[in-house]
Amino acid sequence: MINTLRMLAFLLPAVIFQYVARAQEQWTPLFNGKDINDWIVKIHHHETGDNFGNTFRVQDSTIQVRYDQYGNFNEQFGHLYYKVPFSYYHLKLEYRFTGEWVKTAPSYTMLNSGLMYHSQDPRTMPKEQDWPISIEMQFLAGLDDGKPRPTGNMCSPGTHIVYEGKLDTRHCINSSSKTYGKDEWIQAELIVLGDSLITHIINGDTVLRYSKPQIGGPVVNGFDATQKQDGKLLSSGFIALQSEGQPIDFRNIRILNLEGVFRKE
Repeated sequence: MINTLRMLAFLLPAVIFQYVARAQEQWTPLFNGKDINDWIVKIHHHETGDNFGNTFRVQDSTIQVRYDQYGNFNEQFGHLYYKVPFSYYHLKLEYRFTGEWVKTAPSYTMLNSGLMYHSQDPRTMPKEQDWPISIEMQFLAGLDDGKPRPTGNMCSPGTHIVYEGKLDTRHCINSSSKTYGKDEWIQAELIVLGDSLITHIINGDTVLRYSKPQIGGPVVNGFDATQKQDGKLLSSGFIALQSEGQPIDFRNIRILNLEGVFRKE
């Protein structure tokens, strides 16, 4: 039965939503609206647990990412990890870009952030590791140039995915989403079925699907070599909110555990 359900997840993605609809009462908040005691900070150039510059803080029932206590940004990319890993789940959150981008951060980080999943444990990351080995649901907002800039994309630090039936080694793959603006609350959803089907949803629209997240490729530096086993499928891992130079707010972070519905034997 389990194998049949996994096959249906590939052939008929709508099946996922039928099962989700049966379990609405089981949504669990990951953020209590008061503090980040259930989360672990890891910022490049700093030891795990050091919330340098009070980068991640809580106000008005939101997790805020701020840089007012920074000098030079100095590639201090950061991530805030929920304390336990997940494998099969449906995650929902809301985000909005706000404030002023840090001008000493790389230009690509303007109105750019994301949600990492299937990430390595932050406690396995050396002080000088820049990005976690993970898959990213990338969040972007439109720039002033009027060009389309979709959100809910896929990026892959130290990883690859299978897209449209083939191993795809591009670092980022754009979604089909609309372009949204700064200071606008956006609802993002991520449905993860272990090492099989992954679905990105933005404001209720399915914008990207792919499968077989796995370790491989560049765009991660300073890692412990024992953590990067290229070719290994990623069936579980940590969830993290990103900090890379643009102030952003996150709220209403909640998860529906699908272990009892789509689970490997």
